[in-house]
Amino acid sequence: MRRALVALALLTTALPAEAAPRTITSPQALPADHERPRIFLGGSIDMGRAADWQAELVKSLGDLDVVFLNPRRPDWNPAWKPDASEPEFRRQVEWELGALESADIVVMYFAPGSQSPISLLEMGLHARGGKLILLCPEGFWRKGNVDITAGHYGIEQVATMDELAAAVRRRVAKWAEPESPA
Repeated sequence: MRRALVALALLTTALPAEAAPRTITSPQALPADHERPRIFLGGSIDMGRAADWQAELVKSLGDLDVVFLNPRRPDWNPAWKPDASEPEFRRQVEWELGALESADIVVMYFAPGSQSPISLLEMGLHARGGKLILLCPEGFWRKGNVDITAGHYGIEQVATMDELAAAVRRRVAKWAEPESPA
């Protein structure tokens, strides 16, 4: 019996750990390695007034072996002035720019009733990069601009959070495919 228990213990310790996502939240340092896809969770935050859609998306994709880059900062202080001389504001903007650049997939969700001016800026910065997946439902104040820009640059758009999760899964699977020799 003891031999069986020891063998069982050795067998279970030799198994690889299951894949689990990792979430890096601003202002945490971005990981030095880049062995798994990085997904930037851009879109409506509106100084914390928008629903925490990032947490819901991360939960629905919890079985993926990815790194989520989440700009929703838990210690955000609305008293920080949106000025380049404000250290914490600068730290946030620089983190977001670095995270966007390092991301393999950039998700943008424009929530109905929000304005999300920084997300619109970020969408414009990355419109030509091939990384974007957009969700912009009816009720977003500049939906027309988002739709026209997405169409012009061939950006993938989806209509629901479930479709957004499915699109992310497809991109992650494509990222994991080995490159074919040229």
